[in-house]
Amino acid sequence: MTAMYRLFGLNVRSEIDLPELTPCAIEAEPEVTIRLSDIGADVSAPGLHAVDGDLVFVAEDVARYRIAAGRTIVVEPLPNSPARNVRLFLLGSAFGALLHQRGLLPLHANAVEIGGKAVAFMGESGAGKSTLAAWFHDNGYPVLADDVCVIGFDQKGAPRAYPGLPRLRLWLDALESSGRSVQGLSRSFEDPSSRVDKYDVPIAAGSSAPSDLPLRALYVLEQGDEFLIEQLTGVAAADAIIANTYRGAFVAAAGTQRQHWESAAELARTIPVYRLRRSKRFDRIDEECSGLLHHMAAGNSGGDAR
Repeated sequence: MTAMYRLFGLNVRSEIDLPELTPCAIEAEPEVTIRLSDIGADVSAPGLHAVDGDLVFVAEDVARYRIAAGRTIVVEPLPNSPARNVRLFLLGSAFGALLHQRGLLPLHANAVEIGGKAVAFMGESGAGKSTLAAWFHDNGYPVLADDVCVIGFDQKGAPRAYPGLPRLRLWLDALESSGRSVQGLSRSFEDPSSRVDKYDVPIAAGSSAPSDLPLRALYVLEQGDEFLIEQLTGVAAADAIIANTYRGAFVAAAGTQRQHWESAAELARTIPVYRLRRSKRFDRIDEECSGLLHHMAAGNSGGDAR
């Protein structure tokens, strides 16, 4: 049985149940189709591989995924692999490869809606993206995307951010510091021997941004004792976007290097990109997020905030 979903601005028809997403009635033809089948390729080494014009992603001990033309993902789960883990890599790395095939710009970022526009926080795993998004969520700001924020450009060349998975992925310490409990939550990766205390926190429909939004600014997260916001310009701004591209190592295999660089350069030219240095101390998050809101309210287009 198939169901239709909407993810990253795309209509998705899937033969695999995706409880992380909300099924929707879409009359238009799907832009992405997810099928459950043998991938038809003799590839077993973990990672991404180019096979006969397609991309094959192998998640060790989980599943193999064949991604074709930015339109199709064939999923072949490995024996006894938990369905949750199969979906984790499907909606993560496999979809990341598909987004690159389509020439979109997926950022390793969280995004929230502030004043009718999207503000995104980029950074590697552990940089505090979801912790910031959780603070904004708990203070009444809708969450647009968690971990992967897809950027596209409208007909006038203005950047827009598209809704991602309606959930927050929080480490145990961040989850508890926000007043939440692990009761009723699932680990992001199902493994009895895993020591990775990361949990998926669902976001209610009323607390998530339902449609794409104009992108207002990007903040690159760094850790430091002193709270600091300073603008990056020119090549430094574009390089920050390139460095924080989700599954950026897939770009070459997808053959979209030039388009990827041009999109990053155009994004850096169009909106401000800031370096945000913060302590990541939970007892300072109210102060630091208030400083961040003050920076946004001031309409800064340059300089720094301390």
